Amino acid sequence: MDAPTYEDLDRARLRRRRPPGHGARAPERAVRPPRGRGRVAPQPLEARRSLAWPVVLFLVSLTIPWMILIGPLAMSIPRAILVVLVGPCFLRWVRGRAGPIRAADLCLLAFWAWCALSLAVVHGPGFAVQPSGILFVETMGAFLLARCYIRDADDFLALARLLFRIVAFLMPFALFEALTDRDILLQFFASILPSYADAGGDMRAGLYRVQTVFEHPILFGICTGSALALTHLVLGRGLSGVSRWWRSIVVGGTAFLSLSSAPMAALLAQVFLMVWGWSLRRNPARWKLLWALVAASYLVVAVGSNQTPVQFYISRFTFDPHTGWHRLLIWQYGSASVLRHPLFGIGFGEWVRESWMSSSVDMFWLLNAMRHGLPAGLLMLGAFLSAVLRVGWRKGLDDRLAAYRTAYVIVMTGFFLVGWTVHFWGVSYLWFMFLLGSGLWLLDASAEASQAPSPRRRARGEASPDRSRLRRGFEETRPNG
Repeated sequence: MDAPTYEDLDRARLRRRRPPGHGARAPERAVRPPRGRGRVAPQPLEARRSLAWPVVLFLVSLTIPWMILIGPLAMSIPRAILVVLVGPCFLRWVRGRAGPIRAADLCLLAFWAWCALSLAVVHGPGFAVQPSGILFVETMGAFLLARCYIRDADDFLALARLLFRIVAFLMPFALFEALTDRDILLQFFASILPSYADAGGDMRAGLYRVQTVFEHPILFGICTGSALALTHLVLGRGLSGVSRWWRSIVVGGTAFLSLSSAPMAALLAQVFLMVWGWSLRRNPARWKLLWALVAASYLVVAVGSNQTPVQFYISRFTFDPHTGWHRLLIWQYGSASVLRHPLFGIGFGEWVRESWMSSSVDMFWLLNAMRHGLPAGLLMLGAFLSAVLRVGWRKGLDDRLAAYRTAYVIVMTGFFLVGWTVHFWGVSYLWFMFLLGSGLWLLDASAEASQAPSPRRRARGEASPDRSRLRRGFEETRPNG
């Protein structure tokens, strides 16, 4: 009997993979035989699937700076989208369609509930209705949108691809603004509807600080810079060195044009962590070693310095010494305010400080505790650490999922460090909450699932390519001679 040909094996394999219950015969696709004996033609491991339309709509809306006044409420485009989406996403989450309910989910829900209670106590129930509602929409809406629609490796790859495209779109406008101090993108949107105020005009190192479509240059740098690790480790995985590095340079260079110390510190932290992971990639204990170095550094500062570790970081890791000392004063007076009002905070009231100090609190992790009490600050920090640490400790992942896990943890580490010197508000807060929820799918992922068809692909009867399985099939059934 003649040995089966590759075409016979391919037809048999397609018949076995035909989805059950289909009455019509599925069209067979010809598979080119491998070149050479026992070899398989290269196939991409990552699927090029687009994101769900609610995610695309939300992320694109973050670049539209319109602010529409509806009575006393200032409604931005992303906020309006979340008003529509938060209810369906909440129902999907409750029904388990966003995966198991996690500790981070409950911490964020408790954070919102405590903030609503604190506002009612400090300002009265009538005043608390509007800010509590907006806080729920922005916090749970952005977070649950990611929890519901970023559910596997293909979704995460598509997210990285869209974020890079957003940054690449902003790059030429940012470069023009840095050279001319003309924010033509913001001017275009402002000519149609009311938009953010122009915060430009400040020059550093011979360039103007760039704002583009964000509320402030610092927020522009934070949001665009957060795409660096996702671009290099997720989007760049499997690409050539040139393709990977030019994308990373586009993201890093665009964020650099903010000319702000906080975004630059976040960029440097991401670069350091990626270099550390790459240089010690053969050492399975590389991240434990890094944690040991961080703990040792903490002890050295705590014992050998007259500042606390937080004060040491704030005063040293800013490029402008005046800015660093101002933030150190914010920490001192702000933490004292938390101790004076530990339970419900001061709400939107004034905090005790020097008369010449601004009322702005450039410290995300502190401001929540100042406004809504220590429980709110701890719940937000608990939600963040629960999500990031659990994903970081996730075991049993293949190379692709491990790279995605590393990218997520690095991005969120940048947010954690920046949060001690910057407050996330407006678009940056929505950006942060969405990215925080975008990595929790890794807790449900398995090595097999990263190569298996996603639920949407299975519904269409498609299969993701699996190079190792295809290679084994050819080698086991290859005709002799």
